Amino acid sequence: MIFSQDIGIDLGTSNTLVFVKGKGIIIREPSVVAVDQRFSPVRVVAVGTQAKEMIGRTPGSISALRPLRDGVIADFDATAEMLKKYIRKAITASPFSKTRVMICVPSGVTEVERRAVNDAAKSAGARYVALIEEPMAAAIGAGLPVENATGSMIVDIGGGTAEVAVVALGDIVTSRSIKVAGDSYDEAIINYIRKKYNILIGERTAEDIKIKLGSAYEYESEGAMSIKGRNLVDGLPKDVEITSEEIREALSDCVRQLVDSVRITLENTPPELAADIVDNGITLTGGGALLRGLDKLIEKEIKIPVHIADNPLDCVVEGTGICLEKHH
Repeated sequence: MIFSQDIGIDLGTSNTLVFVKGKGIIIREPSVVAVDQRFSPVRVVAVGTQAKEMIGRTPGSISALRPLRDGVIADFDATAEMLKKYIRKAITASPFSKTRVMICVPSGVTEVERRAVNDAAKSAGARYVALIEEPMAAAIGAGLPVENATGSMIVDIGGGTAEVAVVALGDIVTSRSIKVAGDSYDEAIINYIRKKYNILIGERTAEDIKIKLGSAYEYESEGAMSIKGRNLVDGLPKDVEITSEEIREALSDCVRQLVDSVRITLENTPPELAADIVDNGITLTGGGALLRGLDKLIEKEIKIPVHIADNPLDCVVEGTGICLEKHH
């Protein structure tokens, strides 16, 4: 069967990336949908960046929502609409052409969740849908020798889930998916600031703090920044200065859970493959891999070298693209 178009999608909790065979990554947008509640069924007003800018700033009738939670579909209709928009943007041929779509899903998803992703893509116009597990796609995109008999360990930290997997002979040998990832980091920062300073900040501010100050390990040129939030005592806006050290403390629990997952996955790995990992090290991918010093901390705790993939944010979608190139 000749497919006129092959599209690879990294359907992430935070961002959705779309890869088109022959063109590379053509869409990189936040996984956010803005809907108008006044209509039934609800009407989609905006998708992606445009919708993300509306988070926390919308009038009563419009709400900006994230249709994916913890790496799986939480709102089916909104996800289908979002996919529809992105797939249509990616399809250049006639609407009747045969489009093949490959979508990444976390390794821990259930059969029902797989079907939901499949149905959403089909309702968006895909003729044929294939699913690939995220750690596998990440490992391929990071250039690990997944087809070989040697074991490779990948830690893919996205927005909703962190996936730790050992890959060998083109398959996942053992894996662990935890719901502690980028979004949890943001929540941890919000909770820390609320407890310590009695100030409420929004998701966007928390993400901003994480990017500017977040770390898992001490680093050079640590700094501080001034943030604005709502004082929970009198309800008025208030400024407070926070340091990178405080944010490291705020994130310590999330980071600890991640390190524990790596440790447990290694304990469940067959000895021969574990020996390969000691030699080859652990590879980090996903946006969470960019947290300062995370590689250093894991290396110190697990005593195995840790590398960050060259392009951690794109590994999953690039791996999907490579798989598409192979499957004709």
